[in-house]
Amino acid sequence: MFLKKRYIINILIAGLLLSVVIVAGCSNNNNNQPAQTVTLFKSEYCGCCGLYEKYLDKQDYNVNLEEMDDIDPIKDKYGIPADLRSCHTMIVGDYFVEGHIPMEAIEKLMTERPDIAGIAMPGMPSGSPGMPGAKKEPFVIMAVGKDGTISEFMRI
Repeated sequence: MFLKKRYIINILIAGLLLSVVIVAGCSNNNNNQPAQTVTLFKSEYCGCCGLYEKYLDKQDYNVNLEEMDDIDPIKDKYGIPADLRSCHTMIVGDYFVEGHIPMEAIEKLMTERPDIAGIAMPGMPSGSPGMPGAKKEPFVIMAVGKDGTISEFMRI
């Protein structure tokens, strides 16, 4: 009887330890990696840009916020085409990220590190990060080459 009880307790302990290992392995938090630091340029009067900043904060990004009256000089500096411009511009590493771009696209950009200047999603699509409403159609994110060429980066 004593051996049977001990056997059951050992099985339970092993199961508990296995569960802890599995849950720890599935965790997205990697405390050994520092948070990515980004710079977000926005108008001080834009509410949706503030919501996008909060979205980035929740994704564990360190956000350096640069509020200014006119962000067109920043867009010009990074070569963002006029027809792809949105209400804010973010710099992540060596890339610009223009508009309310979902984290999935930013992660793809930083993982693949293509030879481009940046990515952009023009306008302020409903349901995109920082924007109210439901998503009505796929988000089309464009890649902007260092030479100014434009191509589709991804659809979400």
